[in-house]
Amino acid sequence: MNGFDFNLAGARLTALGSGALWWADHRLLCVSDLHLGKSARHARRGGSALPPYEGRDTLNRLERLVADLNPATVVCLGDSFDDDTAATALPAPERRQTQDLMQNRRWIWIEGNHDPAPTGLGGEHLADLRVGPLTFRHIANPPATAEISGHYHPKARVRSNSRPCFLLDASRLILPAFGTYTGGLRSTDPALASLMAPNALAILTGPQALPVPMPR
Repeated sequence: MNGFDFNLAGARLTALGSGALWWADHRLLCVSDLHLGKSARHARRGGSALPPYEGRDTLNRLERLVADLNPATVVCLGDSFDDDTAATALPAPERRQTQDLMQNRRWIWIEGNHDPAPTGLGGEHLADLRVGPLTFRHIANPPATAEISGHYHPKARVRSNSRPCFLLDASRLILPAFGTYTGGLRSTDPALASLMAPNALAILTGPQALPVPMPR
């Protein structure tokens, strides 16, 4: 597995090179910010055209992870859809693919700022989720500890290479966006630099998850 193992609040976790999080003890797979329907939302609102296959690409990558790991639980950490209309207007093949992925496992949609309403796709829809010592939510809550969140789409530049990344300190983990064409916020941005502890790590995604001191 091309991952980086670490501990958070006593939980042994693995940051995968794909940008997903694996908790082997619970057979729990977590992904954040799929933003399904992004290209359709841009078209509806007269924005710049995006390739229309971004949803299929995102789901195909998620499908490979589910096939490899066979999780008992999948947590989608908010902004799974680019807006509420995208959730209800998901193309039929992508809707079928999503529902197939949900079969025979617990599937949890965490509420995001882009998709606060229930999805209509089944599974559970929660504002946040507590499993053991960890709390899963969409947006980091600075007073909280043992927290796993998404929202910011963090990325880090090391030398001339910029990649999506996890951000990790003793209190929290922030996941990168898993969705195709989701963009990102540099770790040097004040919103992230002020949120993470001085000794935080950036775990770069790619063929091998690579931990480095968080660029500031």
